[in-house]
Amino acid sequence: MCDYSLQSTQSRPARVGDKLTIRYFGTGTRGIAAPEDPTTAVCILPGTELAFSKEVSVATPGMSGAVGIGETLAIFRQINKDELRRHHDAHEFSDGRVVLLTTLSEGQGATVLQLPAQPTNAAEEEAQKRVAYIG
Repeated sequence: MCDYSLQSTQSRPARVGDKLTIRYFGTGTRGIAAPEDPTTAVCILPGTELAFSKEVSVATPGMSGAVGIGETLAIFRQINKDELRRHHDAHEFSDGRVVLLTTLSEGQGATVLQLPAQPTNAAEEEAQKRVAYIG
């Protein structure tokens, strides 16, 4: 999915093997793009597995620099979907931590490892929704 703030940006769906980069789109948020087409947002389905090229870093508000979080693998999630005009795109890491995509440092690279299986019934669909973010 692409967060609400990227709805007016040209986009395409993610594909397995895509090499992607976190970038600022000038819409008040960061998103994900392919390096060969930095103006097109790559929309990722919840449940997609990503491998970052190095330890993920999170921008520190009000400070220059970023903080590494000790993780390189993540599952893409959408959180707080019932709250309008709030960022929903996030990554869930192996330690259970959920980090909003818009807080990731710009320029980080990631590869799409696997797309989610499509749910075949209501219970599977509900299980894919999962995480609530408090923050």
